[in-house]
Amino acid sequence: MAGLPRSIAPPSEATAPATDERDVYDQLLRDTRGLRREHAAAREAWLARLPLERKVELLFELEILLKGLACFANPRNHPGPPRRTPIVAQDFREHTALAREALGRIVHTCRTLLADQERAFVFQRYLETVLPDDRARTRLVGDAGAQETPEQSLFVLRHAMTNLYEVTAGVTRLQRVPYRLFYALLGVGQREVGACAYFNPLHALEFRPEFDRITNPQMLELIRNVPGEAARRLVALTVLSLFRMLRYLGLVERVAREPTDSPRRSVAVVYLVLSVLRSDARALSGYLRRRSGPLLGAGFEADVLRVPAHELAGVYDGLRARGAELRDVKATLEGAAANLRLEMRRAFEREFLPLEAAPSLDELSAAVARVAANLKPALQNVVMFLGRSLGARLDAAGVFDDRAAQRVLSERLRRDVWMFAQIVRAFAMKARSVDASGQERWAGSSPLGFVREFMSYFRAMGYPLLRTADYPHVDTFLAAMTNLRDADLLDPAGLARAVAEAERFHAFLSALFDAISGREELVGVDFDRRAAAEALRLYLGD
Repeated sequence: MAGLPRSIAPPSEATAPATDERDVYDQLLRDTRGLRREHAAAREAWLARLPLERKVELLFELEILLKGLACFANPRNHPGPPRRTPIVAQDFREHTALAREALGRIVHTCRTLLADQERAFVFQRYLETVLPDDRARTRLVGDAGAQETPEQSLFVLRHAMTNLYEVTAGVTRLQRVPYRLFYALLGVGQREVGACAYFNPLHALEFRPEFDRITNPQMLELIRNVPGEAARRLVALTVLSLFRMLRYLGLVERVAREPTDSPRRSVAVVYLVLSVLRSDARALSGYLRRRSGPLLGAGFEADVLRVPAHELAGVYDGLRARGAELRDVKATLEGAAANLRLEMRRAFEREFLPLEAAPSLDELSAAVARVAANLKPALQNVVMFLGRSLGARLDAAGVFDDRAAQRVLSERLRRDVWMFAQIVRAFAMKARSVDASGQERWAGSSPLGFVREFMSYFRAMGYPLLRTADYPHVDTFLAAMTNLRDADLLDPAGLARAVAEAERFHAFLSALFDAISGREELVGVDFDRRAAAEALRLYLGD
Protein backbone atom coordinates (compact mmCIF):
# COMPACT_ATOMS: atom_id res chain seq x y z
CA MET A 1 0.00 0.00 0.00
CA ALA A 2 1.50 3.26 -1.10
CA GLY A 3 2.95 5.30 1.74
CA LEU A 4 1.87 2.92 4.47
CA PRO A 5 4.58 1.54 6.78
CA ARG A 6 4.97 -2.21 7.03
CA SER A 7 4.43 -3.87 10.39
CA ILE A 8 4.37 -7.57 9.62
CA ALA A 9 7.44 -8.63 11.54
CA PRO A 10 8.70 -12.03 10.35
CA PRO A 11 7.79 -14.73 12.84
CA SER A 12 11.45 -15.38 13.51
CA GLU A 13 11.94 -11.72 14.44
CA ALA A 14 9.45 -11.29 17.26
CA THR A 15 9.60 -7.93 18.98
CA ALA A 16 9.68 -9.49 22.42
CA PRO A 17 11.40 -12.69 23.51
CA ALA A 18 9.03 -15.59 24.06
CA THR A 19 8.74 -16.83 27.63
CA ASP A 20 6.58 -19.75 26.48
CA GLU A 21 6.46 -21.16 22.98
CA ARG A 22 2.64 -21.13 23.17
CA ASP A 23 2.20 -17.36 23.68
CA VAL A 24 2.71 -16.03 20.12
CA TYR A 25 -0.98 -15.12 19.88
CA ASP A 26 -0.66 -12.84 22.91
CA GLN A 27 2.55 -11.34 21.51
CA LEU A 28 0.82 -10.43 18.26
CA LEU A 29 -2.01 -8.73 20.13
CA ARG A 30 0.40 -6.84 22.33
CA ASP A 31 3.34 -5.97 20.11
CA THR A 32 2.31 -5.38 16.50
CA ARG A 33 1.57 -1.71 17.00
CA GLY A 34 4.79 -1.05 18.90
CA LEU A 35 3.22 1.07 21.67
CA ARG A 36 5.48 1.46 24.64
CA ARG A 37 4.26 -0.50 27.64
CA GLU A 38 3.39 2.65 29.62
CA HIS A 39 1.48 4.08 26.63
CA ALA A 40 -0.48 0.86 26.20
CA ALA A 41 -1.38 0.83 29.91
CA ALA A 42 -2.43 4.50 29.82
CA ARG A 43 -4.60 3.90 26.76
CA GLU A 44 -6.33 0.92 28.37
CA ALA A 45 -6.96 2.93 31.57
CA TRP A 46 -8.36 5.86 29.56
CA LEU A 47 -10.73 3.60 27.64
CA ALA A 48 -11.88 1.87 30.83
CA ARG A 49 -12.87 5.12 32.55
CA LEU A 50 -14.47 6.69 29.48
CA PRO A 51 -18.17 7.26 30.37
CA LEU A 52 -19.64 6.31 26.98
CA GLU A 53 -21.78 3.54 25.59
CA ARG A 54 -20.33 1.65 22.61
CA LYS A 55 -16.94 3.22 23.33
CA VAL A 56 -15.00 0.26 21.91
CA GLU A 57 -17.02 0.41 18.68
CA LEU A 58 -16.44 4.16 18.44
CA LEU A 59 -12.70 3.79 18.96
CA PHE A 60 -12.53 1.00 16.40
CA GLU A 61 -14.36 3.10 13.82
CA LEU A 62 -12.09 6.08 14.51
CA GLU A 63 -8.91 4.09 14.03
CA ILE A 64 -10.12 2.37 10.87
CA LEU A 65 -11.10 5.70 9.34
CA LEU A 66 -7.69 7.12 10.25
CA LYS A 67 -6.08 4.17 8.53
CA GLY A 68 -8.56 4.61 5.70
CA LEU A 69 -7.13 8.05 4.89
CA ALA A 70 -3.86 6.35 3.91
CA CYS A 71 -5.47 3.39 2.15
CA PHE A 72 -7.96 5.53 0.24
CA ALA A 73 -5.09 7.60 -1.17
CA ASN A 74 -4.01 4.51 -3.13
CA PRO A 75 -6.25 3.94 -6.22
CA ARG A 76 -5.46 0.21 -6.07
CA ASN A 77 -7.77 0.04 -3.06
CA HIS A 78 -10.74 1.60 -4.88
CA PRO A 79 -13.53 -0.67 -6.15
CA GLY A 80 -14.22 -1.21 -9.81
CA PRO A 81 -12.31 -2.81 -12.70
CA PRO A 82 -8.79 -1.54 -13.47
CA ARG A 83 -8.92 1.81 -15.24
CA ARG A 84 -7.35 2.14 -18.68
CA THR A 85 -7.13 5.92 -18.41
CA PRO A 86 -3.73 7.05 -17.05
CA ILE A 87 -3.98 8.21 -13.48
CA VAL A 88 -2.72 11.69 -14.37
CA ALA A 89 -5.72 12.13 -16.68
CA GLN A 90 -8.32 11.15 -14.08
CA ASP A 91 -10.36 13.59 -11.99
CA PHE A 92 -10.30 12.91 -8.24
CA ARG A 93 -12.83 15.54 -7.23
CA GLU A 94 -15.41 12.91 -6.21
CA HIS A 95 -12.75 11.06 -4.23
CA THR A 96 -11.79 14.28 -2.48
CA ALA A 97 -15.42 15.00 -1.63
CA LEU A 98 -15.71 11.56 -0.01
CA ALA A 99 -12.48 12.18 1.92
CA ARG A 100 -13.99 15.42 3.21
CA GLU A 101 -17.09 13.59 4.44
CA ALA A 102 -14.93 10.92 6.10
CA LEU A 103 -12.91 13.65 7.83
CA GLY A 104 -16.19 15.08 9.11
CA ARG A 105 -17.01 11.69 10.62
CA ILE A 106 -13.53 11.47 12.16
CA VAL A 107 -13.92 14.90 13.75
CA HIS A 108 -17.36 13.98 15.09
CA THR A 109 -16.03 10.74 16.59
CA CYS A 110 -13.10 12.56 18.18
CA ARG A 111 -15.55 15.02 19.74
CA THR A 112 -17.59 12.15 21.15
CA LEU A 113 -14.54 10.40 22.62
CA LEU A 114 -13.23 13.64 24.11
CA ALA A 115 -16.48 13.87 26.12
CA ASP A 116 -16.20 16.77 28.61
CA GLN A 117 -12.85 17.90 27.20
CA GLU A 118 -14.52 18.87 23.93
CA ARG A 119 -15.42 22.21 25.51
CA ALA A 120 -11.73 22.85 26.16
CA PHE A 121 -11.04 22.27 22.49
CA VAL A 122 -13.70 24.78 21.43
CA PHE A 123 -12.21 27.36 23.80
CA GLN A 124 -8.71 26.64 22.46
CA ARG A 125 -9.87 27.27 18.90
CA TYR A 126 -11.52 30.49 19.97
CA LEU A 127 -8.33 31.77 21.62
CA GLU A 128 -6.28 30.97 18.53
CA THR A 129 -8.53 33.23 16.43
CA VAL A 130 -8.71 36.21 18.81
CA LEU A 131 -5.15 36.46 20.19
CA PRO A 132 -3.55 39.46 18.44
CA ASP A 133 0.05 38.62 19.35
CA ASP A 134 1.71 36.05 17.09
CA ARG A 135 4.15 34.90 19.78
CA ALA A 136 1.32 34.24 22.23
CA ARG A 137 -0.66 32.39 19.57
CA THR A 138 2.36 30.23 18.65
CA ARG A 139 2.99 29.44 22.31
CA LEU A 140 -0.65 28.48 22.78
CA VAL A 141 -0.53 26.12 19.80
CA GLY A 142 2.72 24.61 21.03
CA ASP A 143 1.36 23.99 24.53
CA ALA A 144 -1.69 22.31 23.04
CA GLY A 145 0.49 19.95 21.00
CA ALA A 146 1.73 17.89 23.95
CA GLN A 147 0.77 14.19 23.86
CA GLU A 148 1.61 12.97 27.34
CA THR A 149 -1.82 11.34 27.86
CA PRO A 150 -4.40 9.69 25.56
CA GLU A 151 -6.71 12.66 26.11
CA GLN A 152 -4.03 15.10 24.96
CA SER A 153 -3.21 12.89 21.97
CA LEU A 154 -6.87 12.77 20.97
CA PHE A 155 -7.06 16.54 21.44
CA VAL A 156 -4.12 17.04 19.03
CA LEU A 157 -5.69 14.62 16.54
CA ARG A 158 -9.02 16.44 16.71
CA HIS A 159 -7.24 19.73 16.00
CA ALA A 160 -5.32 18.36 13.01
CA MET A 161 -8.35 16.63 11.48
CA THR A 162 -10.48 19.78 11.87
CA ASN A 163 -7.90 21.84 9.99
CA LEU A 164 -7.60 19.20 7.30
CA TYR A 165 -11.38 19.07 6.94
CA GLU A 166 -11.47 22.83 6.27
CA VAL A 167 -8.70 22.58 3.67
CA THR A 168 -10.36 19.62 1.97
CA ALA A 169 -13.67 21.44 1.84
CA GLY A 170 -11.92 24.25 0.00
CA VAL A 171 -10.25 21.88 -2.46
CA THR A 172 -13.59 20.30 -3.39
CA ARG A 173 -14.72 23.69 -4.73
CA LEU A 174 -12.23 23.31 -7.59
CA GLN A 175 -13.63 22.19 -10.92
CA ARG A 176 -11.06 19.41 -11.17
CA VAL A 177 -8.76 17.73 -8.63
CA PRO A 178 -5.70 15.98 -10.13
CA TYR A 179 -4.30 12.88 -8.47
CA ARG A 180 -1.18 14.63 -7.16
CA LEU A 181 -3.31 17.13 -5.25
CA PHE A 182 -5.61 14.40 -3.93
CA TYR A 183 -2.67 12.27 -2.80
CA ALA A 184 -0.84 15.22 -1.22
CA LEU A 185 -3.97 16.19 0.69
CA LEU A 186 -4.43 12.75 2.20
CA GLY A 187 -0.67 12.49 2.67
CA VAL A 188 -0.91 15.41 5.10
CA GLY A 189 -3.57 13.52 7.02
CA GLN A 190 -1.44 10.38 7.04
CA ARG A 191 1.50 12.33 8.46
CA GLU A 192 -0.66 13.77 11.24
CA VAL A 193 -1.97 10.31 12.14
CA GLY A 194 1.56 8.89 12.05
CA ALA A 195 2.65 11.52 14.59
CA CYS A 196 -0.19 10.62 16.98
CA ALA A 197 1.28 8.94 20.07
CA TYR A 198 -1.76 6.92 21.17
CA PHE A 199 -3.93 6.61 18.04
CA ASN A 200 -1.74 5.55 15.13
CA PRO A 201 -3.19 2.55 13.25
CA LEU A 202 -1.17 2.97 10.05
CA HIS A 203 0.52 -0.43 10.10
CA ALA A 204 -0.29 -2.79 7.25
CA LEU A 205 -1.52 -5.48 9.63
CA GLU A 206 -1.85 -4.66 13.31
CA PHE A 207 -3.95 -5.88 16.20
CA ARG A 208 -5.19 -4.48 19.48
CA PRO A 209 -6.49 -6.43 22.49
CA GLU A 210 -9.62 -4.27 22.76
CA PHE A 211 -10.66 -5.12 19.19
CA ASP A 212 -9.09 -8.40 18.20
CA ARG A 213 -9.00 -10.74 21.19
CA ILE A 214 -10.39 -14.17 20.31
CA THR A 215 -12.52 -15.70 23.07
CA ASN A 216 -13.51 -18.97 21.40
CA PRO A 217 -11.50 -21.76 23.12
CA GLN A 218 -11.46 -23.89 19.95
CA MET A 219 -9.65 -21.18 17.99
CA LEU A 220 -7.19 -20.49 20.80
CA GLU A 221 -6.39 -24.18 21.10
CA LEU A 222 -5.96 -24.41 17.32
CA ILE A 223 -3.43 -21.57 17.28
CA ARG A 224 -1.48 -22.83 20.27
CA ASN A 225 -1.27 -26.43 19.03
CA VAL A 226 0.38 -25.61 15.70
CA PRO A 227 3.81 -27.30 15.60
CA GLY A 228 6.76 -24.91 15.75
CA GLU A 229 6.96 -21.24 16.73
CA ALA A 230 7.33 -19.93 13.16
CA ALA A 231 4.27 -21.88 12.00
CA ARG A 232 2.36 -20.82 15.10
CA ARG A 233 3.04 -17.14 14.47
CA LEU A 234 2.00 -17.45 10.82
CA VAL A 235 -1.26 -19.18 11.73
CA ALA A 236 -1.98 -16.67 14.51
CA LEU A 237 -1.29 -13.77 12.12
CA THR A 238 -3.62 -15.29 9.53
CA VAL A 239 -6.46 -16.03 11.96
CA LEU A 240 -6.31 -12.60 13.61
CA SER A 241 -6.22 -10.90 10.20
CA LEU A 242 -9.24 -12.86 8.94
CA PHE A 243 -11.27 -12.00 12.04
CA ARG A 244 -10.23 -8.34 11.67
CA MET A 245 -11.51 -8.38 8.06
CA LEU A 246 -14.81 -9.85 9.23
CA ARG A 247 -15.02 -6.95 11.66
CA TYR A 248 -14.48 -4.50 8.79
CA LEU A 249 -17.43 -6.06 6.97
CA GLY A 250 -19.56 -5.81 10.11
CA LEU A 251 -18.71 -2.11 10.37
CA VAL A 252 -19.67 -1.30 6.77
CA GLU A 253 -22.91 -3.28 7.13
CA ARG A 254 -23.82 -1.30 10.23
CA VAL A 255 -22.96 2.07 8.66
CA ALA A 256 -24.85 1.24 5.44
CA ARG A 257 -28.09 0.36 7.22
CA GLU A 258 -28.15 2.77 10.20
CA PRO A 259 -30.41 5.85 9.99
CA THR A 260 -28.48 9.01 9.22
CA ASP A 261 -28.96 12.70 8.58
CA SER A 262 -25.92 12.67 6.28
CA PRO A 263 -26.15 9.91 3.63
CA ARG A 264 -23.03 11.15 1.83
CA ARG A 265 -21.03 10.80 5.03
CA SER A 266 -22.15 7.19 5.41
CA VAL A 267 -21.19 6.51 1.79
CA ALA A 268 -17.73 7.95 2.47
CA VAL A 269 -17.23 5.80 5.56
CA VAL A 270 -18.11 2.65 3.63
CA TYR A 271 -15.60 3.41 0.86
CA LEU A 272 -12.78 4.20 3.30
CA VAL A 273 -13.37 1.09 5.40
CA LEU A 274 -13.50 -1.09 2.29
CA SER A 275 -10.20 0.42 1.13
CA VAL A 276 -8.67 -0.73 4.43
CA LEU A 277 -10.16 -4.20 3.92
CA ARG A 278 -8.65 -4.49 0.46
CA SER A 279 -5.28 -3.20 1.63
CA ASP A 280 -5.08 -5.60 4.56
CA ALA A 281 -6.19 -8.54 2.40
CA ARG A 282 -3.49 -7.74 -0.15
CA ALA A 283 -0.87 -7.40 2.58
CA LEU A 284 -1.81 -10.73 4.17
CA SER A 285 -2.06 -12.72 0.95
CA GLY A 286 1.21 -11.29 -0.36
CA TYR A 287 3.01 -11.98 2.91
CA LEU A 288 1.81 -15.57 3.11
CA ARG A 289 2.62 -16.20 -0.54
CA ARG A 290 6.16 -14.80 -0.33
CA ARG A 291 7.23 -15.50 3.22
CA SER A 292 5.49 -18.58 4.61
CA GLY A 293 7.86 -21.02 2.88
CA PRO A 294 11.14 -19.28 3.80
CA LEU A 295 10.06 -18.64 7.39
CA LEU A 296 8.87 -22.19 7.99
CA GLY A 297 12.02 -23.54 6.34
CA ALA A 298 14.26 -21.32 8.45
CA GLY A 299 12.49 -22.38 11.62
CA PHE A 300 12.82 -26.07 10.74
CA GLU A 301 16.48 -25.62 9.84
CA ALA A 302 17.15 -24.01 13.22
CA ASP A 303 15.44 -26.93 14.97
CA VAL A 304 17.57 -29.44 13.05
CA LEU A 305 20.81 -27.58 13.74
CA ARG A 306 20.07 -27.60 17.46
CA VAL A 307 20.19 -31.40 17.49
CA PRO A 308 23.68 -32.78 18.32
CA ALA A 309 25.11 -34.92 15.52
CA HIS A 310 25.19 -38.08 17.65
CA GLU A 311 21.44 -37.77 18.32
CA LEU A 312 20.30 -37.31 14.72
CA ALA A 313 19.66 -40.99 14.07
CA GLY A 314 17.38 -41.24 17.08
CA VAL A 315 15.26 -38.23 16.14
CA TYR A 316 15.28 -38.74 12.37
CA ASP A 317 11.74 -40.10 12.14
CA GLY A 318 10.38 -37.29 14.33
CA LEU A 319 12.13 -34.63 12.26
CA ARG A 320 10.84 -36.15 9.05
CA ALA A 321 7.28 -36.16 10.40
CA ARG A 322 7.73 -32.56 11.56
CA GLY A 323 8.90 -31.58 8.08
CA ALA A 324 5.79 -33.17 6.56
CA GLU A 325 3.60 -31.25 9.00
CA LEU A 326 5.29 -27.96 8.10
CA ARG A 327 4.89 -28.74 4.40
CA ASP A 328 1.16 -29.13 4.97
CA VAL A 329 1.05 -25.88 6.95
CA LYS A 330 2.82 -24.08 4.07
CA ALA A 331 0.39 -25.48 1.51
CA THR A 332 -2.53 -24.53 3.74
CA LEU A 333 -1.36 -20.94 4.18
CA GLU A 334 -0.56 -20.51 0.49
CA GLY A 335 -3.98 -21.94 -0.39
CA ALA A 336 -5.62 -19.47 1.99
CA ALA A 337 -3.65 -16.62 0.41
CA ALA A 338 -4.66 -17.62 -3.12
CA ASN A 339 -8.31 -17.97 -2.13
CA LEU A 340 -8.30 -14.61 -0.37
CA ARG A 341 -6.72 -12.87 -3.34
CA LEU A 342 -9.28 -14.35 -5.72
CA GLU A 343 -12.23 -13.46 -3.50
CA MET A 344 -11.11 -9.86 -3.03
CA ARG A 345 -10.52 -9.33 -6.74
CA ARG A 346 -13.95 -10.70 -7.50
CA ALA A 347 -15.67 -8.57 -4.84
CA PHE A 348 -13.91 -5.30 -5.63
CA GLU A 349 -13.56 -5.52 -9.40
CA ARG A 350 -16.88 -7.19 -10.22
CA GLU A 351 -19.44 -6.73 -7.47
CA PHE A 352 -19.00 -3.41 -5.66
CA LEU A 353 -19.93 -0.04 -7.11
CA PRO A 354 -17.02 2.05 -8.46
CA LEU A 355 -16.65 5.58 -7.20
CA GLU A 356 -17.48 6.97 -10.62
CA ALA A 357 -21.02 5.65 -10.19
CA ALA A 358 -21.61 8.17 -7.36
CA PRO A 359 -24.13 5.82 -5.68
CA SER A 360 -26.87 6.88 -3.32
CA LEU A 361 -26.98 5.41 0.17
CA ASP A 362 -29.77 3.02 -0.87
CA GLU A 363 -27.74 1.77 -3.83
CA LEU A 364 -24.69 1.47 -1.64
CA SER A 365 -26.59 -0.47 1.03
CA ALA A 366 -27.70 -2.99 -1.57
CA ALA A 367 -24.12 -3.32 -2.85
CA VAL A 368 -22.76 -3.76 0.67
CA ALA A 369 -25.32 -6.50 1.38
CA ARG A 370 -24.37 -8.25 -1.86
CA VAL A 371 -20.63 -8.09 -1.19
CA ALA A 372 -20.97 -9.09 2.46
CA ALA A 373 -23.13 -12.07 1.50
CA ASN A 374 -20.19 -13.39 -0.53
CA LEU A 375 -17.16 -12.15 1.39
CA LYS A 376 -18.27 -13.09 4.91
CA PRO A 377 -18.71 -16.80 4.16
CA ALA A 378 -15.52 -16.69 2.08
CA LEU A 379 -13.50 -15.38 5.04
CA GLN A 380 -15.26 -17.72 7.45
CA ASN A 381 -14.57 -20.59 5.10
CA VAL A 382 -10.84 -19.83 5.14
CA VAL A 383 -10.87 -19.93 8.95
CA MET A 384 -12.65 -23.29 8.94
CA PHE A 385 -10.28 -24.57 6.24
CA LEU A 386 -7.27 -23.65 8.40
CA GLY A 387 -8.81 -25.48 11.35
CA ARG A 388 -9.60 -28.59 9.35
CA SER A 389 -6.18 -28.65 7.70
CA LEU A 390 -4.49 -28.41 11.10
CA GLY A 391 -6.53 -31.23 12.58
CA ALA A 392 -9.14 -29.25 14.53
CA ARG A 393 -12.89 -29.86 14.38
CA LEU A 394 -14.41 -26.41 14.68
CA ASP A 395 -18.04 -25.51 15.35
CA ALA A 396 -18.93 -22.67 12.99
CA ALA A 397 -21.70 -21.25 15.17
CA GLY A 398 -19.36 -21.04 18.17
CA VAL A 399 -16.34 -19.73 16.30
CA PHE A 400 -18.25 -16.87 14.65
CA ASP A 401 -20.95 -16.38 17.29
CA ASP A 402 -23.56 -16.80 14.57
CA ARG A 403 -26.21 -19.53 14.52
CA ALA A 404 -26.71 -19.13 10.79
CA ALA A 405 -22.99 -19.56 10.06
CA GLN A 406 -23.20 -23.33 9.59
CA ARG A 407 -25.97 -23.09 7.00
CA VAL A 408 -24.20 -20.27 5.13
CA LEU A 409 -20.92 -22.18 5.13
CA SER A 410 -22.63 -25.35 3.92
CA GLU A 411 -24.25 -23.42 1.08
CA ARG A 412 -20.89 -21.91 0.24
CA LEU A 413 -19.13 -25.29 0.34
CA ARG A 414 -21.77 -26.84 -1.91
CA ARG A 415 -21.37 -24.05 -4.43
CA ASP A 416 -17.56 -24.30 -4.37
CA VAL A 417 -17.68 -28.08 -4.80
CA TRP A 418 -19.92 -27.69 -7.86
CA MET A 419 -17.74 -24.92 -9.30
CA PHE A 420 -14.49 -26.79 -8.92
CA ALA A 421 -16.07 -29.97 -10.28
CA GLN A 422 -16.72 -28.02 -13.50
CA ILE A 423 -13.11 -26.79 -13.54
CA VAL A 424 -11.77 -30.33 -13.02
CA ARG A 425 -13.99 -31.71 -15.77
CA ALA A 426 -12.84 -28.98 -18.16
CA PHE A 427 -9.23 -29.76 -17.26
CA ALA A 428 -9.70 -33.46 -18.05
CA MET A 429 -11.34 -32.65 -21.39
CA LYS A 430 -8.57 -30.22 -22.26
CA ALA A 431 -5.86 -32.72 -21.29
CA ARG A 432 -7.43 -35.43 -23.43
CA SER A 433 -7.24 -33.10 -26.43
CA VAL A 434 -3.44 -33.10 -26.22
CA ASP A 435 -2.01 -35.89 -28.39
CA ALA A 436 1.22 -37.74 -27.90
CA SER A 437 3.12 -35.48 -30.29
CA GLY A 438 2.51 -32.44 -28.13
CA GLN A 439 -0.01 -30.87 -30.47
CA GLU A 440 -3.47 -29.92 -29.30
CA ARG A 441 -6.68 -29.48 -31.16
CA TRP A 442 -7.50 -26.18 -29.47
CA ALA A 443 -5.58 -23.01 -30.19
CA GLY A 444 -2.77 -22.12 -27.84
CA SER A 445 0.95 -21.39 -27.75
CA SER A 446 1.87 -24.24 -25.39
CA PRO A 447 0.28 -27.70 -25.31
CA LEU A 448 0.48 -27.73 -21.51
CA GLY A 449 -0.09 -24.04 -20.80
CA PHE A 450 -3.53 -24.84 -19.40
CA VAL A 451 -1.95 -26.94 -16.62
CA ARG A 452 -0.45 -23.91 -14.90
CA GLU A 453 -3.76 -22.10 -15.19
CA PHE A 454 -5.53 -25.07 -13.61
CA MET A 455 -3.01 -25.15 -10.76
CA SER A 456 -3.68 -21.49 -9.98
CA TYR A 457 -7.38 -22.27 -9.57
CA PHE A 458 -6.49 -25.40 -7.63
CA ARG A 459 -4.46 -23.45 -5.06
CA ALA A 460 -7.37 -21.06 -4.52
CA MET A 461 -10.25 -23.55 -4.52
CA GLY A 462 -9.15 -27.13 -4.97
CA TYR A 463 -6.68 -27.49 -2.12
CA PRO A 464 -9.15 -26.21 0.50
CA LEU A 465 -11.71 -28.70 -0.83
CA LEU A 466 -9.22 -31.54 -0.63
CA ARG A 467 -8.52 -30.76 3.01
CA THR A 468 -12.07 -29.88 4.01
CA ALA A 469 -13.55 -33.04 2.50
CA ASP A 470 -10.73 -35.42 3.53
CA TYR A 471 -10.18 -36.62 -0.04
CA PRO A 472 -8.50 -40.06 0.34
CA HIS A 473 -6.30 -39.76 -2.78
CA VAL A 474 -4.93 -36.30 -2.11
CA ASP A 475 -1.25 -37.29 -2.33
CA THR A 476 -1.53 -39.10 -5.67
CA PHE A 477 -3.63 -36.27 -7.13
CA LEU A 478 -1.11 -33.63 -6.05
CA ALA A 479 1.84 -35.69 -7.32
CA ALA A 480 0.24 -36.21 -10.73
CA MET A 481 -0.60 -32.51 -11.14
CA THR A 482 2.78 -31.29 -9.88
CA ASN A 483 4.74 -33.63 -12.16
CA LEU A 484 2.68 -32.54 -15.16
CA ARG A 485 3.12 -28.86 -14.35
CA ASP A 486 6.90 -29.15 -13.85
CA ALA A 487 7.56 -31.29 -16.94
CA ASP A 488 9.72 -29.63 -19.61
CA LEU A 489 8.50 -31.99 -22.31
CA LEU A 490 5.18 -33.68 -22.84
CA ASP A 491 5.05 -37.04 -21.03
CA PRO A 492 2.12 -39.11 -22.38
CA ALA A 493 2.18 -41.42 -19.36
CA GLY A 494 2.21 -38.49 -16.94
CA LEU A 495 -0.60 -36.81 -18.85
CA ALA A 496 -2.66 -40.02 -18.68
CA ARG A 497 -2.10 -40.24 -14.90
CA ALA A 498 -3.20 -36.61 -14.48
CA VAL A 499 -6.36 -37.23 -16.51
CA ALA A 500 -7.19 -40.36 -14.50
CA GLU A 501 -6.66 -38.51 -11.20
CA ALA A 502 -8.75 -35.57 -12.41
CA GLU A 503 -11.62 -37.85 -13.39
CA ARG A 504 -11.43 -39.68 -10.05
CA PHE A 505 -11.44 -36.34 -8.23
CA HIS A 506 -14.42 -35.20 -10.31
CA ALA A 507 -16.37 -38.31 -9.30
CA PHE A 508 -15.52 -37.62 -5.66
CA LEU A 509 -16.68 -34.01 -5.94
CA SER A 510 -19.96 -35.08 -7.54
CA ALA A 511 -20.64 -37.48 -4.68
CA LEU A 512 -19.61 -34.82 -2.16
CA PHE A 513 -22.05 -32.36 -3.74
CA ASP A 514 -24.91 -34.81 -3.16
CA ALA A 515 -23.77 -35.47 0.41
CA ILE A 516 -23.62 -31.77 1.27
CA SER A 517 -27.07 -31.21 -0.25
CA GLY A 518 -28.41 -33.82 2.17
CA ARG A 519 -27.13 -32.06 5.28
CA GLU A 520 -29.75 -31.11 7.86
CA GLU A 521 -29.11 -27.37 7.53
CA LEU A 522 -29.68 -27.55 3.74
CA VAL A 523 -32.88 -29.60 3.76
CA GLY A 524 -35.36 -27.69 1.59
CA VAL A 525 -32.66 -25.26 0.33
CA ASP A 526 -32.47 -25.64 -3.45
CA PHE A 527 -29.17 -25.25 -5.24
CA ASP A 528 -29.14 -22.17 -7.44
CA ARG A 529 -27.25 -23.53 -10.43
CA ARG A 530 -27.60 -20.33 -12.43
CA ALA A 531 -26.08 -18.21 -9.64
CA ALA A 532 -23.29 -20.76 -9.21
CA ALA A 533 -22.56 -20.65 -12.95
CA GLU A 534 -22.39 -16.84 -12.81
CA ALA A 535 -20.01 -17.05 -9.84
CA LEU A 536 -17.85 -19.52 -11.78
CA ARG A 537 -17.76 -17.15 -14.74
CA LEU A 538 -16.52 -14.38 -12.45
CA TYR A 539 -13.89 -16.65 -10.92
CA LEU A 540 -12.58 -17.56 -14.36
CA GLY A 541 -12.42 -13.88 -15.27
CA ASP A 542 -14.68 -14.04 -18.35
